[in-house]
Parts: sequence; structure tokens; C-alpha cells
Amino acid sequence: MNSIYKTVGVIGAGAMGRGIAQIAAQAGSTVKLFDIQAEAADKAVHSVGAQWDKLADKNKLTADQATRYKQQLYAVAELTDLADCDLVVEAVVEKLAVKQSLLAQMEGLLKPTAVLTSNTSSLSVTAIAAALKRPEQFAGYHFFNPVPLMKVVEVVAGIKTSPAVCQNLAAFAQQMGHQAVQAQDTPGFIVNHAGRGYGTEALRIASEGIADFATIDRILRDQVGFKLGPFELLDLTGLDVSHPVMESIYQQYYDEPRYRPSVITAQRLAGGVLGKKVGEGFYKYVDGVAHIAAEPATPVVNEMPPVWVSTRAVRRAELLQLLKDLGAKIETGASPSAQALSIVAPLGFDITTVAIIERLDPARTIGIDMLIDDKLTKRRVLATNPATRADMRDAAHALFARDGKAVSVIRDSGGFVTQRVVAQIVNIACDICQQGICSPQDLETAVTLGLGYPMGPLMMGDKFGPTEILEVLFNVQTVYGDTRYRPSPWLRRRGALGLSLMHVER
Repeated sequence: MNSIYKTVGVIGAGAMGRGIAQIAAQAGSTVKLFDIQAEAADKAVHSVGAQWDKLADKNKLTADQATRYKQQLYAVAELTDLADCDLVVEAVVEKLAVKQSLLAQMEGLLKPTAVLTSNTSSLSVTAIAAALKRPEQFAGYHFFNPVPLMKVVEVVAGIKTSPAVCQNLAAFAQQMGHQAVQAQDTPGFIVNHAGRGYGTEALRIASEGIADFATIDRILRDQVGFKLGPFELLDLTGLDVSHPVMESIYQQYYDEPRYRPSVITAQRLAGGVLGKKVGEGFYKYVDGVAHIAAEPATPVVNEMPPVWVSTRAVRRAELLQLLKDLGAKIETGASPSAQALSIVAPLGFDITTVAIIERLDPARTIGIDMLIDDKLTKRRVLATNPATRADMRDAAHALFARDGKAVSVIRDSGGFVTQRVVAQIVNIACDICQQGICSPQDLETAVTLGLGYPMGPLMMGDKFGPTEILEVLFNVQTVYGDTRYRPSPWLRRRGALGLSLMHVER
């Protein structure tokens, strides 16, 4: 294989540098790995070689391939040993001054046509390049851990980066078996920026006492299809990594409310409750396995009240059919009888607000989240209000669990759980497109490969309805009075016009 870059230098022999060196060698480049601690580079080369041998033993590589790759990767002891490199990837500590000093030194050693890159995940590419004499030859080249398995890399242009440099880096990513996405130099680039909606909104929901961590995780796994709930994901990543990223993006965007961090993670970080790697985070771990309390049992209800469904309920026809299938006695009058359980299904509004607006008895009013078609979910989510009677809550729980589908009952929330989190994910993604940070297609690719979402955020918005997502945001903002929920212009216009969120103006 003829690599775009014949000789590649990697600075930093940690997990990221090691992974980048591995896939660059597999792409046909001669790779030189440098670390300020010489023994670290030697160990990394040995470790990668052992990994290739294991892959050969499993018939995922041939013996000849493993041998050739090992011959193409070696450790070097001095920065000057990288002077003949066509491409250098820096993967050291996330400190601006350290990167600027190192890269300026490296630039002085390289030929003028050589390309310098940084694997930074949170620092400004333009700011790093400010210390260089040839900023046009410098770009961000952000891989994800573990590099060989995470098949996406963000190519980030600084203000002065040559477009040709980014094009060649994208082509080299393809040679390494990765999908390149092109991003402008903004806080969090694409993946870390787009990921703000999932964890931060879940933390806000938890901070309001709407549901506990395990319930929120169950809801988002079962209703939307996320592989990990937000608190499972935070435990896996570690708060020592996740919380500083939350703070960094929030501060770099000058306290933009959409990215506001949570006191929950700040306190836990201060207390050393970091997640799975220390045995305790949002869950406690024994031998690496999370101990999660069992869900509450479905209540036993001997006499089920009649059910009345709000005429303003979203997906009302589907909800009525579901209740019929569950064997409910359905009232069809203009208003509920004095004995009826009143079911509302709002978008964005809380159950309290709906009960008052529709002049329902709050004590007998329960909400159900119908944003997503019931046939597409593994869990139903009900919400009480502060006045809901316990017998009505239990009756609703028992009724909606009759067919064996899981049911979660949460406290009152504008937008339940799924509506709020999905709307924030979609809204932030729309604003990334509005800002021109990347193309809609690169956004979808970056998020599905980099975050492992069940679908891209724009596709998520299209699937659940741009108009519905827009209504959720308008109504949640009304309930909470918080500008974090203001809709992006990209979403407002496409939602109002009934266009796909992938639609790009010509």
C-alpha cells in the first residue's frame, strides 16, 4: 500500500498515541513513536507488536502482515529523529502551553512541506497554531479511544489551515480504515459538542428529583435505543474526564445555557466518586459489574377506574387503541366523570400545567409520554403531578403494564425524560449546522461512529418529527423559563416548513 504520508511521527506513547501509531503503520507508513520517557515508547511499540501477533493468531491478520507492520513501527529517542517525517501527530497532555511549545520546536525541525497535527479534543486549533510560523500546515486530527476500534476522526481546520492539508488528512484517515469528518475550529468540534445534550439534560432531570439515575438510564435505553444510559456512560468515561469537558465547552462558549454543567458531577468529582474505574460512581461496582436496585413491582389493583383521554393528547388515536387493547373501560364524554382516571399526553408541558389548562382534577390526572410510537419502544413512561392520588398513580401503572411492557412512573416534568433529552440532542445538532461547524452528513457520521447513538441526531429529529421536537422545546422553555431550551433557527425554520433537518439551503 502506498501511503499518502511515507513517514509519520507520533509524539506521545499513551493510549491515543499508541493507537494512532498502530493504524498509521497498518496504512503502509513508516511510523516513528516518540515519548519524553524513552521506555514508554519502547513499551508501546512492544505492546502494539504483541497486539498484531494476537490478531494473526486469530486469523484476523496474516503472519506476513503482522511481521511487516512490526517492521514499520519503531521507537525513537529524540525529537530530532522525527525531522524527516511527512506528517507528525501530537498526542500529549491537554495543556495549551505544552502543545504550543512542543509543536513550535517540532516545526523548526521539519521540512516546510511537512504537516503538523494535534490530537487535541478540547483546545482551539487556531490557538495552538498561533505559536507556529507555518499555521497553514497545521490542523487538528482528533481520534477517539480506543483508536483502532473507533472508526472516526475529526479533521479540524484552524483559521489559517490550508484546505489541501485537510483534504490530505481526510484521505489518509481513509487509508487507515477510518471515516474522516471535516470540522471548523469551535469548542468541542463535532462529537464532544453534539454530545452535550445527552448527559447534561439527564443531569438536570436528576437534579430536579424527577427520577433516579437508574430510572433515567432505563427510560433512555428502552424508549430511544441508546446502548448505555447517560449515567452508565458517565461512569464508564469517568467524571475526571467528562466533567472538565462539560466545563470547558460551557466556558469557551461564554456560558451558553445549552451547555451548562451540573453541580451533581462537580460534587462527585470533588469527592472522588468518578465511576467504574474506582468502583463507585452513579452506581457501585463489584468486580466491574454495576449493582443496580431492582425496579419497583407493578402495583396490584383490584378495581380499575374508568379512563378518560384528553382531546389534546398527542397520538390520541394510538393512545385510545392502546387502552382498548389493554382492556380499559374508556369514557368518551367531553370531560371525565368524577371517578375517572384522566390521561393526558402533552409535548413539553408538565402534567400540572395541562391539568390546570384543561380544567381537570389534578388528583386524578396522569401523563404518558407519547412522543415515540408505543410499538417502537420497550417501556412506557408515566408522570404524576404533586396532587396525584396514590390510588390513581397505582391504577395507571397497573393498567399500562397489563401486557407485560415495562412501565416507569416519574414525578412531574416538562417534557418527561425522553422528550427533554431527545429535544436537546436534536436542538444542539441543529445549531451545529446553523453555525456551519460541519455539514449535516458529517454530523450524522461523527455522532453515530463517535458516540454510538442509535441514529444521528438529525435523523432522530426527522424520525420523531421536527414539528413535534420544536413544540417540545417551545413548551419546555415556557415551563422552566430557561433559555437553554430556545430552539435553534435551523430547527425553527425546518420544523415550521415541514422540511427534513438534513435539508441544506441552495
